[in-house]
Amino acid sequence: MSSGFNTDVRVGERVFHVQTEDRGPAVTAIDTVVYQSGRVLHRRSSSYQEFAASGAIGSDELQRRVEGQHRAVIDELRSGALDAEITAAAQQAARALGIQVQLLNPGSWLSGGHVSLDIEILRRADGQPEAGAEVEAAIEGALEDARHVGTCDENGRLKLQFPLPPLGKGDLALVIQARKETANDEIRFTMRSRSKAPSAGSAP
Repeated sequence: MSSGFNTDVRVGERVFHVQTEDRGPAVTAIDTVVYQSGRVLHRRSSSYQEFAASGAIGSDELQRRVEGQHRAVIDELRSGALDAEITAAAQQAARALGIQVQLLNPGSWLSGGHVSLDIEILRRADGQPEAGAEVEAAIEGALEDARHVGTCDENGRLKLQFPLPPLGKGDLALVIQARKETANDEIRFTMRSRSKAPSAGSAP
């Protein structure tokens, strides 16, 4: 690549890295990429093939074009013109890395035959709350296949409450699943197993 610029740009509390490069005579394009924490949030490419073919663009003019595109993207960052695109790209990148479901009251979720779950859903990419995630909870091994569902609020929080269903014999577990678009996660809390019925022919 024959020429390029790299600039860190602070916009409020956010810091972006803007990189602009001439991709050389084989490609005849100027590329600008905006990064934040290593994630690509904006990309812009402009071709100068027509000028290169005519011989009308020299090294000084090419340098001017590279610098001009670099400064234009920085100006748009600072003015807020790219805010919507960058926000959408950041959210998509975060979702691509998945979500994490957490039970905030693991030691007290079961009391007096009643289940009360304080649940939080976070993005794995940045640890921020994931609003609108769909959550489902069930007691695996219960005699009834009852599933309790809800949607997280804007803080990624949800409380699910329901009576403990009649329990079967054998292994029991609380299972909490969360989904948001293509991302999903699951946690399991093993409950004390109930004694299994003796098999036929066993001694009493």
